Amino acid sequence: MARVAVVHNTLDFRGGADAVALSVCDALDADHRGSHDVDLFTIAETDPGELAPRFGLDVDVPVREPPWADRLAHAFGTATPWIGPQMAARSALVSQFFRRHADDYDLAVSTTNELSLPIPSVQYVHFPQFHLDRLPDRFDATPGRLDWLWSRLGAPTPGEIPEDVTLVANSAWTADAVEAVYGRSATIVYPPVRQVPDPIPWDERELGAVVVGRIAPDRRTLEAVDVVDRVRDRGHDLHLHVVGTAPRAYRQYVDRVRRAARNRSYVHVETDVPRDRLETLLRAHRYGLNVRPDESFGIGVAEFLAAGMIAFAPDAGGQREVLDGQSDRLFESRGEAVELLSTAIESGDRPEIPRDRFGPERFRTETRTLVADSLNRL
Repeated sequence: MARVAVVHNTLDFRGGADAVALSVCDALDADHRGSHDVDLFTIAETDPGELAPRFGLDVDVPVREPPWADRLAHAFGTATPWIGPQMAARSALVSQFFRRHADDYDLAVSTTNELSLPIPSVQYVHFPQFHLDRLPDRFDATPGRLDWLWSRLGAPTPGEIPEDVTLVANSAWTADAVEAVYGRSATIVYPPVRQVPDPIPWDERELGAVVVGRIAPDRRTLEAVDVVDRVRDRGHDLHLHVVGTAPRAYRQYVDRVRRAARNRSYVHVETDVPRDRLETLLRAHRYGLNVRPDESFGIGVAEFLAAGMIAFAPDAGGQREVLDGQSDRLFESRGEAVELLSTAIESGDRPEIPRDRFGPERFRTETRTLVADSLNRL
């Protein structure tokens, strides 16, 4: 049994990265069929035990935060509408805090992307967060004004990552970005996605679309509303459910989405719902819609597949892998999204991709193997 620290910047956005962090805790913790003592290092207002059920997990690990964590997390959340989420800053800060306690652990697992850590580590990269000026134009990542500072405080040095660091990427697209920045290849481990139980037969499902995930400007939730508006203009009685988390940091945008729904009887918004409510909606509807381009993986899209839905997403990023490159499900513009969704309705298309493609048991097994391999090299 080893002492393992899971290092994660924040749980306050309640998205795919947080699902990975809590799934790693679940996979490694001795109380959940793992074999290690696990502590979670983070700076968040969100309690992991309360968030975990949203992802179908039961996580109970010690949480280690600096004394000022609550005040800092609150300040970040308050300022986000004006300064952005500052994820790299959060990562740099939590890594600096962890450094003071690193000697207590045998191994660190970063689920907050790449970090400069003083002990052997497995680092799960959702997308590189530092040295963004090294990324080729095809990744469309613009460095922030303080990228140089956070890179200096938290990042490994490109071309000089120690051999005791195992880099992991959530998709081949992300792995290409990691190699472009750091000159090191990364093992691909797709995030865990549970199958939705008891899917309703296709002919009994509602003619509706579902949008899942964080309600935020980068998720382009209002663009999904526009797509459904335009499909309805073509004569299809399609309705939309927006089901997602509503972080305090994005309260102004969430209010805009709610106002849009109040003006449309066919748009319904539900925030921070329990897992069983989300699954009820997914199993009962035919279509899943994601409009955010360049998702590094796209857990929401994978959840649509796990519920036996037909999913549509931008033809960019890791979503291509999730949808197996299907040209009739991937779009390059809102107009093309309208065309593809309308065609699927008119043609009576049915799902083709297996529901169990990204199951959590695979993720647990691969995570445990990577950790065991790292510990065996000590």
